[in-house]
Amino acid sequence: MDLQLKHKTALVTGSTAGIGFTIAKQLLQEGAKVIINGRTRERVDAAIKSLKELVPGASVTGVVADFAKIEEINSLLKEVPSVDILINNAGIFEPKEFVEITDEDWFRFFEINVMSGVRLSRHYFPGMLANNFGRIIFISSESSVNIPEEMIHYGVSKTAQLAVSRGLAELTKGSDVTVNSILPGPTKSEGVTGFLEELAAAQNSTSEQVEKDFFKNGRPSSLIQRFASTEEVANLVTYVSSPLSSATNGAALRVDGGVVKSII
Repeated sequence: MDLQLKHKTALVTGSTAGIGFTIAKQLLQEGAKVIINGRTRERVDAAIKSLKELVPGASVTGVVADFAKIEEINSLLKEVPSVDILINNAGIFEPKEFVEITDEDWFRFFEINVMSGVRLSRHYFPGMLANNFGRIIFISSESSVNIPEEMIHYGVSKTAQLAVSRGLAELTKGSDVTVNSILPGPTKSEGVTGFLEELAAAQNSTSEQVEKDFFKNGRPSSLIQRFASTEEVANLVTYVSSPLSSATNGAALRVDGGVVKSII
C-alpha cells in the first residue's frame, strides 16, 4: 500500500532510539523527509548514521534540542520553520512513590511531556492550516487511562496530552489537518529494557522473570501478555501520519495489547 508520504516532511521528537527511532525509520521507508531529534549531537549523529544504513537513500537530518530548555526549543523552531507532520514523541518517565514526588518533579514532567508538544504544535499548526494539510500526533500512553500507582506524575502528564490533542483537533474543522493521540501499551523500547535490567538487578532476578511478573501482577489485563515491539507501535503511527488517514481526527488510538479494558 502506498501511504502517499513521498515529499512530506516530518519532525519526530525524541527519536534517537526506541519508538521515535522506529517511527522515523518507517516514515523514511515510505519516502518522507524526516528530521530526527535528540538531546546531544552525538546521539543525533549516531541515529542518522543508523537510519541511512537501514534505509539507503533516506532523506534524514537531525536537530539537537532538550525539551526541558526553552532556549533550545526556540532554536529548533528557527532551524525547522515548517513541517507537514509533527510527531510529539519526546518524553520521560520514572517510577517514584507518590509521597516522594516533589513539586520540581511534577513541573519537570509537565514541562517535557506536555509543554514540548504544546510549543511545537502552536508553532506548526497555523502553517498546516494555511497549506490545508498536516498531521500532529501525540505519543501518549495507556498510562493516560490506567494511571500507574508507581508513577502517578507520568500518568497525569500523559492524560494531559490527550486533552491537548483533542482540543487542538477541534480547531481543524473543514480542513485536511488532523490531530490524534497514540496510546502505546508496555513496549520493548530502550528505556523499558534498561528499566527491566535495573529491576532485575535490584531483585536479584532476570529480565525475563521480571517481564513475566510484570504482566502477571502489574498489567494482568494485557491480552497479548508481552511487550509490544517498537515496530508494532510505529505501524499505527505511520498510517495515521499519512493522507490515507484523513477521516481519523480527534482520536485516541490504542496499540496497548488490550491492557485498557474498554470497548471504545
